[in-house]
Amino acid sequence: MSLTPSTMLPLGTEAPQFNLPNGEGEQYNLDQLVKTNGLLVVFMSNHCPYVIHLAEGLAKMSRDIKDYDVGMVGISANDVDAYPADSPQNMVIEAQQRGYQFPYLYDQSQQIAKAYDAACTPDFYLFDGNKKLVYRGQFDDSRPGNNIAVSGSHIYNALQALKNKTTIDPAQQPSVGCNIKWR
Repeated sequence: MSLTPSTMLPLGTEAPQFNLPNGEGEQYNLDQLVKTNGLLVVFMSNHCPYVIHLAEGLAKMSRDIKDYDVGMVGISANDVDAYPADSPQNMVIEAQQRGYQFPYLYDQSQQIAKAYDAACTPDFYLFDGNKKLVYRGQFDDSRPGNNIAVSGSHIYNALQALKNKTTIDPAQQPSVGCNIKWR
């Protein structure tokens, strides 16, 4: 497995707008997904071992996140010609099998991934209610094979700070995973 780190988009960056379809063709945009306290954007894919490793934790977070009044969205930007496991049809199956309770969208043009400066899957971006980036980095310290339990602790800590209207520690660790499969 080749390890690619996230690029660590500068904190305070405004969330790039998007209007993307899910695997069934329903369109979603940034503004309809942001909740009072913000939005968690996750660049992900079906086949990446790092995403698969966190999948149960992502499903749990998708159930828990409404307690923080934060929206959540998954976006796949992989080249599906080269990686058919990441096709929109397979995204629908993956979301159902995993129990994801967030829209899982497809960025066919890869322009949204580029606008977010996304580099890997998974890549996490937490924006506040004003659509300003307050956290970017890893889900937690767990990786495939390192025997650390998946907890989502880094994201949950940031969500709690948003809910409590306290400062999120700016010392954040990059996410690592599979590189986005660019065309």
